[in-house]
Amino acid sequence: MAELRAAVIGSGFGGLAAAIRLAAAGVQTTIFEARDLAGGRAYVYRDRGYTFDAGPTVITAPHCIEELFELAGRTMRDYVELLPVAPFYRLQWADGTSFDYDGNVDHMIDQIRALRAEDVDGYRKFSAYARRVFDAGYRDLAHTPFPRFSDMIRVAPKLARLRADRAVYDTVAKYVKERHVREALSFHSLLVGGNPFETSSIYTLIHHLEREWGVWFPRGGTGALVAALVRLFGELGGELRLSSPVRGVRVVDCSHLVTTDAGADEAFDLVVSNADIHHTYARLYAGNRAAERTTHKLTKMDWSMSLYVLYFGTDRSYADRIAHHTVVFGPRYRELLDDIFHGDKLADDFSLYLHAPHVTDSSMAPPGHGAFYVLAPVPHLGHAPLDWQAIGGAYGDKILAALEPLLPDVRRHVVVRRDFTPVDFEQQLAAYQGSAFSVAPTLMQSAYFRPHNKDARIPGLYLVGAGTHPGAGVPGVINGAKATFKHIAEDYQLAPLVNLQLAAGLL
Repeated sequence: MAELRAAVIGSGFGGLAAAIRLAAAGVQTTIFEARDLAGGRAYVYRDRGYTFDAGPTVITAPHCIEELFELAGRTMRDYVELLPVAPFYRLQWADGTSFDYDGNVDHMIDQIRALRAEDVDGYRKFSAYARRVFDAGYRDLAHTPFPRFSDMIRVAPKLARLRADRAVYDTVAKYVKERHVREALSFHSLLVGGNPFETSSIYTLIHHLEREWGVWFPRGGTGALVAALVRLFGELGGELRLSSPVRGVRVVDCSHLVTTDAGADEAFDLVVSNADIHHTYARLYAGNRAAERTTHKLTKMDWSMSLYVLYFGTDRSYADRIAHHTVVFGPRYRELLDDIFHGDKLADDFSLYLHAPHVTDSSMAPPGHGAFYVLAPVPHLGHAPLDWQAIGGAYGDKILAALEPLLPDVRRHVVVRRDFTPVDFEQQLAAYQGSAFSVAPTLMQSAYFRPHNKDARIPGLYLVGAGTHPGAGVPGVINGAKATFKHIAEDYQLAPLVNLQLAAGLL
């Protein structure tokens, strides 16, 4: 039998995880990456000694990353070092309230008691609930594919008992009453592109997941973790082609003919797409009738919000004033989220996430300086087709001004700056409508109802990334790659050859 050949389109965490599993199983695997660096959304900008991670910066559930090295007979710490982040997040409100969200239960309870003593018991009950959801929604389902409706029927009773039909915020509100505490326990779904008032309560599992395994940051930045995975993939015999955008894929006689700018089409037995899921069907497989039907279905789905991201380096550190991760809540919560997820214009106010990695790893900026990014959730282009080239600079100025209570006189200390708008998500990442997190994680767009890890109508096409099960976030897409590989291993009767060699004493 000829050696199986796989093309992986995109080198985000989902694509890298799938490619490593394929290569470890002996599949001749080639990754096609459109940009000049690997990582997808986890791109890296470097400017005058500052290192800016472009995308995911919250690393949780490190065991799912460790597993990629272990199945290849390696140890992750030989490739990259993960540094603990404490507190996990500092939460700041416009009224001056501050809350350090971390894994220390007693510390969390003390802060909740100071805000409303009656909520302490409710918090304990919420934590117990989040653990039950974690056991059912993460341990049991995150890496399990849902190709058939019967798979959904199988887990439906458990999800019903956990009230998966209830939104995250409504679930939190059942347990605690104080406004700040409710917001502190419900904002997490925003990290995966979900509105806390619409996202399934299954996502409360993040509260326990972080307590279970902590929050981490790779020394050298998220890009260092990407580089470690790229190195592992290369050691397994995989090929990474940078600056090689895939222009299209045709299915001919069970082969997937991949078209790039390099010349002749290249034939592969299977394709794993880590590209935006709408782009995969509407552009890469354009002309395929099955793909056209899927595109029509995807177009009608609800998509996550977009983001405005401002990267900036300062000639002052501010490390003694801030945490690694800071969430700055605006004066409105529900109303602002409604504007972000359903509005047709840019709200006058905003909530922000400020990333200051030099607080944990000083190598991210020149000595005594600071490397930051700040993001504001904004409507995607389908709802608000704004001229971001015209308004982006002023919007960034407004955000910097809003940060001055945390970073005094910051506008005078900025020495490097760039932004990334919804238009950049659309143009540089091929993200449908500029959505930052792909298909929104609502109940009726989760598990079986989410785009599947294996296409049912196009043999040999598999999906990874935020748009497929289980969803966005680093643990989500890495576990999703595991679910996708289960399909491939079953379809092509694959086994992890590296582990077999280890068992035989060959390595």
